[in-house]
Amino acid sequence: MGIWMHAKEAADRVREEVAAEAAALRAEGIVPKVAVLLVGGDPASAYYAESKRKIAARLGVEYELRALPRTATEEQAIAVVAAWSRDPAVHGIMVELPLPSHLSASKVSAAIDPLKDVDGVTPANKLAVVAGEPGLYPATPQSCIRLLHAYGHSPEGKHVALVGRGQTVGLPLFHMLQREQATVTVCHSRTADLRRHVAAADIVIAAVGRAGLLTKDMFRSGSVVVDAGINETPDGGIAGDVAPDAIETAAAVSPVPGGVGTLTTALLFANAMKAIRLQRQAAKGEKRE
Repeated sequence: MGIWMHAKEAADRVREEVAAEAAALRAEGIVPKVAVLLVGGDPASAYYAESKRKIAARLGVEYELRALPRTATEEQAIAVVAAWSRDPAVHGIMVELPLPSHLSASKVSAAIDPLKDVDGVTPANKLAVVAGEPGLYPATPQSCIRLLHAYGHSPEGKHVALVGRGQTVGLPLFHMLQREQATVTVCHSRTADLRRHVAAADIVIAAVGRAGLLTKDMFRSGSVVVDAGINETPDGGIAGDVAPDAIETAAAVSPVPGGVGTLTTALLFANAMKAIRLQRQAAKGEKRE
């Protein structure tokens, strides 16, 4: 029987760092502010947006939520984001996904100033992830790696099976794991024998969006499993991509909820603090760090 890799302790450490940095900025007369766009009122997205408001208040970060109706045009959504990008009082911008089907998430996200892109979704920050250059990296891939380190499971020299190659988690995580000196096998819907690849891995990271896809019989004893999947259940709860019985085989498993997602939210605000540092460097003409 393995252990659950809960993220509360790691998330608390990140939140303490963010709160301290936010307090220091306020002492300088800078009020950290993030702005969030919500289009269409998707219940899950609206809940998540409001939960971030509560966290922002605890951290000393000002929070603006702009809600547009489902009938909003792409031009209207882009105009909101573009205005925030020009506003020096706004330091971080997020667009809640999914957007209504008639809106292009890539077009709306591209209107975000890359220095304010705390979700790491703009073309400039996606390129930074690939190239290993300074920038704002997406929070969920960061969370997966931080959680591994928090429990003493460095990916360095390990064989990692990454199940999922999506733009939001899988693809950026692949590049980040490479820089962690891991050997990475990327599995996806066309992978012929998923079980074989999962069983051969030291570390398995699931980021597919398919509840219970990976079960206990797929893991070898001693493997470490990070579940980045978020799936809504019929009773309104959430479940991961990894079946809970995986704990009977693997040495360690991150739970859903209470794992990657918990740390991801904290890292979004850490990204906001990093965004402010990058903006100040840019204003002084300094090289990014």
